Amino acid sequence: MFWKRLFSGIVLVILAVILVGLGGVPLLLATALISLVGQFELYRALSIDHKSIAAIGYASTVIYYLLVLFEGRAYMTTMIVGTLMVFMAAYVATFPEYKTEEITAAFFGVCYVSVMMSYLYLTRQLADGRFLVWLIFLSSWGCDTLAYCAGMLFGRHRMVPKLSPKKTWEGAAGGVIGASLLGFLFGHIFAASMEEISGAAFVCAFACGIGALISMIGDLAASAIKRNHNIKDYGNLIPGHGGILDRFDSLLFTAPAIYYAIQFMNEVWH
Repeated sequence: MFWKRLFSGIVLVILAVILVGLGGVPLLLATALISLVGQFELYRALSIDHKSIAAIGYASTVIYYLLVLFEGRAYMTTMIVGTLMVFMAAYVATFPEYKTEEITAAFFGVCYVSVMMSYLYLTRQLADGRFLVWLIFLSSWGCDTLAYCAGMLFGRHRMVPKLSPKKTWEGAAGGVIGASLLGFLFGHIFAASMEEISGAAFVCAFACGIGALISMIGDLAASAIKRNHNIKDYGNLIPGHGGILDRFDSLLFTAPAIYYAIQFMNEVWH
């Protein structure tokens, strides 16, 4: 299992380096595909993957990414509201085929997986995005690794024992502090190459700290959903890691957190 997990992890890192490095359409298509697969895994966990409302969710994701591709972000709120209206129309037209919980779960899948995952691409599209997008991975995967190490060394007080018995407050603190230091080091190294970011080391440190903190919520939220629906993993697409959501659960929260933290800090710093 260890070697399988290690090999899969190496492959994921290589793919991430290639696609994130390329940016543009290749990254958007990859992000959209990951979103659709993750959406399917969530719908399957919620037992609505075989129902017609799932098709509305998938179609909404495709439309959303088309808007992102053609820079129609001004219409994104309209699109999300419109998606909810379509779901409610299907709810009314087919009543009593669907329960309220199924409609809300289908709509939730669009926002939770597709919209939040899209911030990986949106961060890459920012000025200096070819550097800043790596903060998403630094804060998400860096926090995960450093929190594990800090928890093993110093962990005493459990965070949420009913949900994740091994996570501790000491580990969480180590993850956030460690991710902030990684961000500071990253910003310091690439500061001279960034044209729009002032005080890059401090901006990156702040963004990584916020991203790391938020990433823990993403990780625990995914675990809560699995526990509520009595499943161990969302899938087995990635050997040794589980499904898309098992590997990208924290990144779903980290990507928008990094995006808005950078925007906020850039405004403050200027």
